[in-house]
Amino acid sequence: MPFGLTNAPTMFMDLMNQIFRPYLDKFVVVFIDDILMYSSSQYEHKQHLRIVLETLRGNELYAKMSKCEFWLNTVVLLGHVISKKDIYIDPREVEPMLK
Repeated sequence: MPFGLTNAPTMFMDLMNQIFRPYLDKFVVVFIDDILMYSSSQYEHKQHLRIVLETLRGNELYAKMSKCEFWLNTVVLLGHVISKKDIYIDPREVEPMLK
């Protein structure tokens, strides 16, 4: 896609939704180029990780490993902290408004 194309993020988001459609809201959430995977167990997570990476490779898309984080129990995504027990707004996002 040409650099600077104004609808590039929209087109990329559409591509990601198409390739991950069978897995969306089952164990994958995608927002532009952020892919969040969730699983009930480490064994299941290993299987999901394989599916996601093979799906990317099959569509000639590749994850930059230096930007990837694996086997986390808590993640920060889109201003929210997501853990096994709950989801809440990232306190760092609220702090400026409170001041």
